[in-house]
Amino acid sequence: MVDASSVYQDTLPVTSDALLDQMRAAGIDFEFYEHIPLRTVEDAKTVQGGVVPSGAGRIDIKNFYLRDRKKRNHLVVLEQDRAVDLKALGAAMGTAGLSFGSADRLMEHLGIRPGAVSPLAMVTGADKGVTLFMDTMIKTAERVHVHPLVNDRTVAIRPDDLLKLLTDWGAEVTWLEM
Repeated sequence: MVDASSVYQDTLPVTSDALLDQMRAAGIDFEFYEHIPLRTVEDAKTVQGGVVPSGAGRIDIKNFYLRDRKKRNHLVVLEQDRAVDLKALGAAMGTAGLSFGSADRLMEHLGIRPGAVSPLAMVTGADKGVTLFMDTMIKTAERVHVHPLVNDRTVAIRPDDLLKLLTDWGAEVTWLEM
C-alpha cells in the first residue's frame, strides 16, 4: 500500500528530497527531523518535545485540504490545538459549504497524500489554483513545524522563510484571525 511516507516520495510530482534541495538552494534555513509517519495531530504529539523539539517560539500546525460549494480548492493551516468548526471556518474564509477533499483530488491539486498536508504542498498547489489560508498566529512564531511533502519528516522553518518560498511559488496567503 502506498502511504504518505518518504518511502514512496518518488511517486509524487515533487519529491521531498527535491523540495529540500530547492529550499537549500534558495538559502532557506531550516532544521530537519525524521520520525515515524504522523497521520494526525495526536500522532504528531507523540514526537513533539522528543524527536521534534518543541517549546517557546515553536508552533505546530494542522492542515486541511478543503473544497467549497463552488468546487474551489483550499489549503487551511491552523495552530494544531485550534478548535475547528467547518461552518465557522467557511465564514472566516468568506465561503460556504466546506468539505474535505478526496485523496485523489489532494494528489491532483497539491501533489501529496493524506497525512502529509502542509503549506509546502503549495509548491504544486499554487499552479493548480489552490487558495491558501493561514492562522495569523504563525506570523509570531520563531519556527513553524511543517511536513516537506511526506509525513515521516518535519522541518522547522522561520515564518519569513516560509512566506518567501510561498511567494516564490506564486502562492498568496490570506491570514485568518481565529
